[in-house]
Amino acid sequence: MQGLPIEERQMVVDLIHKLRQRLLPQDKILEFDEAETFPESIIRELLGPDIGLQFVFIPEEFGGMGGGARDIAIVSEELSRICLGISTAFLAIHLGADPLIIGGTADQKAKWLGKIADEGCIVAYAVTEPEAGSNLANLKTRAVPIRDSEGRITTWEISGSKQFISNGGFADFLTVLADTDEGPTFFVVEKSMPGFKPGKPENKHGIRCSNTSPLVFDKVRVPAENLIGGIPGQGLKQANAVFGYTRLMVAAFGLGAGVEALHRAIRYARERIQFGSPLIEKPGYTHKLLVPNWVNLEAARAYIESISEQIDQGMEDCEVEGSIAKYFATEAGNRAAEEAIQAFGGYGYMKEYEIEKIKRDVRITTIYEGTSEIQQMIIGTYRWRNSVRSKGGFYNALAEQLDALNEPSSDGSAACIAGAVRAVNRLILEVHAARLTRHQHVLFSLADMITYVEVGAALVRKAALVRNPASVSSRRLRLSARIFTASILPQIRAMAEQVILGTNAVSDDDADSILSQLALDTRKANRAIIQDMDELVTLL
Repeated sequence: MQGLPIEERQMVVDLIHKLRQRLLPQDKILEFDEAETFPESIIRELLGPDIGLQFVFIPEEFGGMGGGARDIAIVSEELSRICLGISTAFLAIHLGADPLIIGGTADQKAKWLGKIADEGCIVAYAVTEPEAGSNLANLKTRAVPIRDSEGRITTWEISGSKQFISNGGFADFLTVLADTDEGPTFFVVEKSMPGFKPGKPENKHGIRCSNTSPLVFDKVRVPAENLIGGIPGQGLKQANAVFGYTRLMVAAFGLGAGVEALHRAIRYARERIQFGSPLIEKPGYTHKLLVPNWVNLEAARAYIESISEQIDQGMEDCEVEGSIAKYFATEAGNRAAEEAIQAFGGYGYMKEYEIEKIKRDVRITTIYEGTSEIQQMIIGTYRWRNSVRSKGGFYNALAEQLDALNEPSSDGSAACIAGAVRAVNRLILEVHAARLTRHQHVLFSLADMITYVEVGAALVRKAALVRNPASVSSRRLRLSARIFTASILPQIRAMAEQVILGTNAVSDDDADSILSQLALDTRKANRAIIQDMDELVTLL
């Protein structure tokens, strides 16, 4: 398995905790946010020889530590707990390096990854355009070859513009996607090249201490050797290979910000006395504002861990898994931050407590690297097609894995999720047969149900396979799996009914037949669930 040994990974986490105390205390974070200051000196210190945090994501053969997806996810989560603006600025460097890691030649990797490792270069990933958005095939930026007298390409001339580029105004070099006659292609552009000009930084709602800039390329000439991979037309393939991985990273951003907001709310609930007792003792407060968010963030973490481990074991085509991770974790993090403000009451609305900043920051995670709606489209479309092609085999296999976890002594979560997986599987096939997927609303509903069952499967699997079942953390995990299962089954049932009946394309008799065969055991899932929530509160 690719990645760092557990001991080295923990050393990196401990280093980040120390950096929080020394370089990034709360007063500085609030100061950067208020002034909308990009802390270039701090970012460069993180990249400098005394810290070298960028070594985590650089392969060993190019001077790095060779960290894997699991390591990058943990670094992303921990940095985002400090400040999502800082983590965006730092990990945009990783994103900018990804086209080189994925598609660069050996010489390109040695040169440019070596610059990141040895010189601490700040990098930007310049893909998004004003009119293209998430549709990378709609590029307007063009790269035209310049040939010598013998017809050999010596340079490429790039013209166009980019929008919303993290680190764009401070990057030492950028990986830029431009269209060529052969198709979209990545190039390395250095900031010193004539014709390259960053625009005025965006004045943003959140992540205000990260730099987000428009970029202009006015006949920027780059050497032929700066074409990443050496062959034009490979850019979309390289970008798609990156997406699953980078969306997992953004999922960890949402997780980290949500966890930080929730932990602050839990501390506040223990300290705040209302009507003679702490808020943590009031179920109307805890079961609405704390428990659901704890459970959803545990589920998000379980899924991120599961997919990152599969990537480290060699899984390559993870676009759908990356989308599921990003969609669920960022929406969960955003909701946790929103409800943390509510948990703090009026104090949550005040800047000095930082909760409102976390909420402003985490909102972007549901937008950049593809909006939640883009993720729903990817999830619904690809899983629907895969299920049809495999004649239900994809989800049948997942359900059988869950069946194997359902020992007599278990709490029944695995059986309930297995039933939900089979229900969604059957529903996909029925929806396909009735040609309902032409309705985008139906496709989005399928995406939500797919996300629930796949995330739920990761959570119950993690809970079933814990090493020390008697520990407090294990008990929290098992309770979280129970509560998550009970929360999603009614939602799946309601969405299934709307999908089948909503377009009026299925007769009542057929609808009754389909819905009656969906194995969703809400009674079993809900048995003693309030008691479970009561117990979970005592373990927070």
